[in-house]
Amino acid sequence: MAERLVGKPAPDFTMETVSGDGKEFGKVSLSDYRGKWLVFFFYPLDFTFVCPTEITALSDAADQFAALDTEILGVSIDSVHSHKAWINASKEVGGLGQLKFPLASDITKKVASDYGVLIEEEGIALRGLFIIDPEGELKYQVVNHNDVGRSVEETLRVLQALQSGGLCPMNWKPGDKNL
Repeated sequence: MAERLVGKPAPDFTMETVSGDGKEFGKVSLSDYRGKWLVFFFYPLDFTFVCPTEITALSDAADQFAALDTEILGVSIDSVHSHKAWINASKEVGGLGQLKFPLASDITKKVASDYGVLIEEEGIALRGLFIIDPEGELKYQVVNHNDVGRSVEETLRVLQALQSGGLCPMNWKPGDKNL
């Protein structure tokens, strides 16, 4: 039986990263995000077709997330060297270009497994997106088939609903009253 993650402390992690400009390698841990909200998302592989649409859309919206005291971290099972090559490749040849957040390497696949998104028989992650609050509690998760990209607008809406501090009815939007 699958273990519930929402409402529990987010599984801890430490991974190698490459900066969004593709120039610096580093390390990141869940504890680095204490005191901030985190949109933590998995994608299957670098140099694929749906993934760059999601990653660049999240990067384009990074200022909106920052205004909500929220960081973004993307992760796949690829190495930081593959991430760097993808960031530094032009969009005309399937690259990402510059991003406003880092990409992490889950080359051991442990983090994808801990978050319940690893497709063991393929060795890649599903499209999993998690919102973790400033205290480290996992507040939201959505996992979908790798054929379908996620929605930046819905991620922003859910984040704002979680930050509203109240009960949010169906189709709640920022500015609407809580129940």
